[in-house]
Amino acid sequence: MKSVLRLILLGVVQLLAGAHADWQGCAPQPRQRIYYANHTSHFDTLVIVAALPAELRAETHPVAALDYWGASVLRRFIAVECLNAVMIDRSGQSVDPLRPPAEFLGRGHSLILFPEGTRGTDGTVGRFRSGLYNLAQRFPHAELVPVYLDNPRRVMPKGSFLIVPLICTARFGAPLTPDPSEDKDLFLARARNALVALADPQRSPEAPLEAAR
Repeated sequence: MKSVLRLILLGVVQLLAGAHADWQGCAPQPRQRIYYANHTSHFDTLVIVAALPAELRAETHPVAALDYWGASVLRRFIAVECLNAVMIDRSGQSVDPLRPPAEFLGRGHSLILFPEGTRGTDGTVGRFRSGLYNLAQRFPHAELVPVYLDNPRRVMPKGSFLIVPLICTARFGAPLTPDPSEDKDLFLARARNALVALADPQRSPEAPLEAAR
């Protein structure tokens, strides 16, 4: 029953948003990865999950905020049962809010993460929070793959419940190469720069950083 509902939900996403995958820097292979993406809409998670091949979805878990996706029975059902999401507590009351996603990584699974932590409104990629860095430090063998999402914020703008049918693209970049000498701030700046570069396929990830707002 759950698998049927998941297929229906993803089918609706494909119908409304296309959820086209553009694998520019890597291939859709069964490797342990942390896919990290820009966050502009509640549609973002659905677009990435729908863009992944079916064989990768079962082992890939979106990281979802407990305060939103756990606020009602319906939201929790969609997140956990339909999207295989793992919840994190952003209230500050948890000793280790990254423990749930870390447990999935410890089992060899992959994650989908939005390192800005909240949705933007103008399409600018905001500053990254430390979660991506901390997980990368704990699981250095997991590939860090940037995913730039085109159009989800126009499909379902922040504060709106209306869905506008548009083609959305999930642009998958090259995995970040680990650098043991990098501190947290340099790592997060480099990770963000790799994601920003995917917004313009002609721009090099080594180009000067776009200022975060």
